[in-house]
Amino acid sequence: MPTPTAKLGAAWMDDNDIRHAVAKVQTNRNQHDALLRKMNQKLDIHADSVKRSLSDVGLPNAKAIINTAVSSRRGDFARESADTRKAYMRELTETAERVKSASSHYRSPMQMLMRSNLGSEKRSRLMQQIEHSGPVELASLAEFAAAKCDGDLAAALCSKVSSMKVDDRPFSPNDLADVICGELHRELSQALVECERRVLESLQSDTEFETGKANPQRSIQIALLKKREKEIGAYVPDDEAEELAA
Repeated sequence: MPTPTAKLGAAWMDDNDIRHAVAKVQTNRNQHDALLRKMNQKLDIHADSVKRSLSDVGLPNAKAIINTAVSSRRGDFARESADTRKAYMRELTETAERVKSASSHYRSPMQMLMRSNLGSEKRSRLMQQIEHSGPVELASLAEFAAAKCDGDLAAALCSKVSSMKVDDRPFSPNDLADVICGELHRELSQALVECERRVLESLQSDTEFETGKANPQRSIQIALLKKREKEIGAYVPDDEAEELAA
């Protein structure tokens, strides 16, 4: 197994920071979508107006004329809204990049457990108390830590058995870490994916507004991220919850 390499320079965000970032991305995206929706409505009105004006003429290429008129008006709207849309996208991208950087701190429940309460007096005392504990006592204490959801005791126990051969360990450190930090890890893992997905959706909407066409590759990326969110299944995203309630 290759020696793990520390990813120095990664941004730090705690669980509340990540939740706030996802909420911020969602709000920003909603504002961006509202802007695009308003301009698209104006495009529809313009298309209907051109269509009505051509209805009495009976030109064989009326559809092409309508498309040209809509495309021209789309370009006008795109230029007029460019600064506002770029500001939305810049803020979305910056937030997503910071969240992505912080993801290295949430690779596993074990990583989160060993970081929690690091250097605490209680944890240090526990390490001393279990230094000479045998397999039976360690197993019993692991059960107790899981039942009490005691992160200090769980971290001390995981540190203790990490020096033992795998076959000699009286419990699985990863299983114990999952009991203590698994639920939070799954929530934050999904939040990280959701944040990336929402930014890509905004980029897709912006591209579709400017060009009239979606980016096929980005559509695939969004679909894969949605699939990943469902696989994690820690919670139902707000946009999906709204669709289910409708």
